[in-house]
Amino acid sequence: MVRLRSAMLGAVCALSVGIIAGCSCGDCGGGSTVQQVNPVLDNIMTRTSIRQYQPGRTVPADTVEILLKAAMAAPTAVNRQPWTFVVIDDRSVLDSLMAVCPNARMLGQASMAIVTCGDMERALEGEAREFWVEDVYAATENLLLAAHALDLGAVWTGVYPSSERVLGVRRVLRLPENIVPLALVPVGYPAVDPEPKDKWDPDKVVYNRWTDSVETE
Repeated sequence: MVRLRSAMLGAVCALSVGIIAGCSCGDCGGGSTVQQVNPVLDNIMTRTSIRQYQPGRTVPADTVEILLKAAMAAPTAVNRQPWTFVVIDDRSVLDSLMAVCPNARMLGQASMAIVTCGDMERALEGEAREFWVEDVYAATENLLLAAHALDLGAVWTGVYPSSERVLGVRRVLRLPENIVPLALVPVGYPAVDPEPKDKWDPDKVVYNRWTDSVETE
């Protein structure tokens, strides 16, 4: 039985329950707030890139299906769902991908990988066509969060928009012309337990407008 790190896949409703609660103790004057433990937020905050995997441990097929279902639950412009996922568990194919993606050397340890792709036949037309990139990025992030929730390790390695990597992955996987590989995600059972990075930086937040000044003619 795979132990879920969090109730992420079945308890999204927990986001609205007890995230922020007022403190009623007399010591703090009753005016401060205390952030409560929340499984969904915990999964987001503690996810980290895993580049080393336990040898010999394969990811069960039903677990892979959960990863893919989570990926396909991502938001998508006009619900076009312009994505396709290529699951690779053949060692020769993984090694071939490693040869064309120098940023994905961890494929040598991973038991599998998933390539998230855009299907241009399902993309919007005109200027909105490029929304496929945002849609597949969202699906890729869902995939990473689901892997973490299932006690797996995964790491996002970029393919698109590098033309060299796109052509290399397309050649290895024999992708048709309408399928564009966006990201290559090695997946496996972690051999390390790195400390998550605290990326919170209030200096990178702007409220309402970038500047209070208003230019007039």
